[in-house]
Amino acid sequence: MERAEKQELVTSLHDVFSDAASVVVVHYDGLSVAEITDLRSQMRAEGASLKVTKNRLTRLALKGTDYEGITDLFTGPTAIGYAEDPVSAAKVLSKFAKDNEKLRVLGGGMGSTVLDQSGVKALASLPSLDELRGKLVGLLQAPAQKVASVTQAPAGQLARVFGAYGSQDAA
Repeated sequence: MERAEKQELVTSLHDVFSDAASVVVVHYDGLSVAEITDLRSQMRAEGASLKVTKNRLTRLALKGTDYEGITDLFTGPTAIGYAEDPVSAAKVLSKFAKDNEKLRVLGGGMGSTVLDQSGVKALASLPSLDELRGKLVGLLQAPAQKVASVTQAPAGQLARVFGAYGSQDAA
């Protein structure tokens, strides 16, 4: 890799660390190309990304970002999972690590907070942003549905009473 390529890689990684809501660092020792491709597609489906990193260049890219505290995690064959949603990368990587022992979650960060393995697992157990939005919409719609059914019930009862009187008069 030439010097210009290295500088470009450091700049792009610095941008990733500046924009990401959370970063998860993993060891991927022993994973096949097919397994990494499958993991990347799972990450993309959740709106996250996986990037295999060069440790020395990644440490340089971390300087001046909120994630400077996770510098010590970059030893050995490392990759980073990151996303704009703080939960999605941790969720996908934790699930994949549970099913495949070749992928090990080392830790990560969320903003300036450094997370260890248990912190990443706790983050993965939280509902995603889309799930929270769905729950919120459900909570907001429930009272409106109850109000609509309460206001429609008397009208329906009146219609049945008038229908019953009408059928008595016809008989």
